[in-house]
Amino acid sequence: MKRLDVLDGMRGYFLVFMLLNHLIFAGGYWLVEINHRQLTFVEDAQGFVFMSGLLVGMVYARKMLKSGYEAGRDKIWARAIELYRYAMGIVLFILAARLLLPGATAIWQDWLGVIALNDPWRLTSIATFFYQPTFMDILPQYIVYMIFAPALIWLCITGRWTWVAIGSLVIWMAGQLGLQRLVTYPIDGMLGAPDQEGIRASFNLLGWQIVFFSGLVAGSLTAMKKIEWSRIFSPEKTLIPKVAAAILLFFLPLRIATAHDLMPGFILEKFGTMEIRADFGPVYLLNFAALAAGVAWLLIAGPRHEHPYIRKAAAVLTGVFSLSFLQLLGRHSLHVYVWHVIIVFLVRYIDGISPDFSELTKTAIAISCVALLALPAIYRERETFWPAGPAEPKKA
Repeated sequence: MKRLDVLDGMRGYFLVFMLLNHLIFAGGYWLVEINHRQLTFVEDAQGFVFMSGLLVGMVYARKMLKSGYEAGRDKIWARAIELYRYAMGIVLFILAARLLLPGATAIWQDWLGVIALNDPWRLTSIATFFYQPTFMDILPQYIVYMIFAPALIWLCITGRWTWVAIGSLVIWMAGQLGLQRLVTYPIDGMLGAPDQEGIRASFNLLGWQIVFFSGLVAGSLTAMKKIEWSRIFSPEKTLIPKVAAAILLFFLPLRIATAHDLMPGFILEKFGTMEIRADFGPVYLLNFAALAAGVAWLLIAGPRHEHPYIRKAAAVLTGVFSLSFLQLLGRHSLHVYVWHVIIVFLVRYIDGISPDFSELTKTAIAISCVALLALPAIYRERETFWPAGPAEPKKA
């Protein structure tokens, strides 16, 4: 299947801003404030997970339609095994670097926690994803979702996609109520250690699965040609963008207030229970659905809209996602994501052993890191960048 370049550009966009958000300098730096998350309760990780689910649905639903369930299942699970190798490889690389780099243990302490190579319980926790070092937490949830993806794609292509959608919503509600604790609390106690971290994870899988599987459903239906996106998102149908804009504008001052500690405590006490990032709470779900629908409408319907400002906005957005650099990153998102984790850890180490950097130096480092993101993608497409010369004729 021909890759959709704009989708690759989106994934590349999310990877760039994910990197900028994850770079940590003493005293912070200004580039981290230039991000859509400052204006909405939507972050790059959500977009990356959604796009992954969308492409999984599109690619493997077509595979199942062509070759059957088993062929698609085997491909998906092979991909999950590949992802697992990368997830473990990142941990091993960083642990080896911790042994070799002077002072790395102290500098990375908050990110790695207590990981002793002679502690079988901690190593088991890492291998089973119950213990996830900082910034190594997206691949584990992606792998878990991939385990269930074959059966759910099959339900979609056999006409039972509503079961998947309803089931995902019910599981999301269970995550908001904390029902996963019936399982996680006993495991946390069993894996507990002197540092009191039996389970260490940034994402509640029951909450965040709705991001991945909503994309999977949409991708599967797209592969089956059951959705005519140009009819759903048409210039004449403006209800979707109006509702999306209303939701985003409503939350805009609330996001600014929470980002700058301006919200009164008596409101934050209630509001905070609805916007728990780890659970992908209702505030995040509403904002993500609104922004995703608004962007989709602008990309699909915007170029055909009668108003020149709408067409201009659509052209600008399409132009951003059409940048060759972003599309290059998106075509190799797995390898770029793994590389971004290594970059983030190394920059944190350099910052930790150096005097405080100036704002100009931090900016230069950040921009350099964005450029370095492309190295795995360039290597994987090296024949495109450096085509091999003509083969020498064989000697008689």
